[in-house]
Amino acid sequence: MDLHDIRQEYSSRELSEAQCGSEPLPQFTQWLEEAMQAAVNEPTAMNVATVGEDGKVSARMVLLKEVNEQGFVFFTNYAGRKGRELEANASAALTFFWPELERQVRVEGYAHRLPETASDEYFDSRPYTSRIGAWASEQSEVIANKGILVARAAVFAAKHPLHVPRPPHWGGYVVIPESVEFWQGRPSRLHDRIRYRLQDGKWLKERLAP
Repeated sequence: MDLHDIRQEYSSRELSEAQCGSEPLPQFTQWLEEAMQAAVNEPTAMNVATVGEDGKVSARMVLLKEVNEQGFVFFTNYAGRKGRELEANASAALTFFWPELERQVRVEGYAHRLPETASDEYFDSRPYTSRIGAWASEQSEVIANKGILVARAAVFAAKHPLHVPRPPHWGGYVVIPESVEFWQGRPSRLHDRIRYRLQDGKWLKERLAP
């Protein structure tokens, strides 16, 4: 299999500074809505990159659950690898990729835990089996086989047959951005890249070379 000759010409849309508003979060919301209207596969899926104490980067796909005036919200197991890394180093990078629209969004910022009340509210909205799973899974730990996980789920289901409280090791983060880049694919690899960068409390909007 030769990957060198794989090519795709991007030409469906363009992006100018004039098309972008003064702040990045409304611009992101607009693009997300357009991705959902276009029936993009998993439009809220984002790559979350974190840094360990050893300086090594790790990344995984997580679902965005909210965009608010602060930033980008997701939920996870605090005791898992990403949670441990965010506690040691709050720096985080997010990447959204919507190939159907030939678009990408890159976010760099710092992750902060949500208030417990916000995590409680979202946890209570999840399906029963997902809430049990949050108790059963010791995320990122090595297990001998899947049967152990199934058995743990059964134990917690018996313990919480109706109401499942939120585990203390599970909750939300908001990534507060310092940089947000909007990428629109263009012909001849001359892509449009508009970056918002926070400087002295204000957003600067600038074009980057592709």
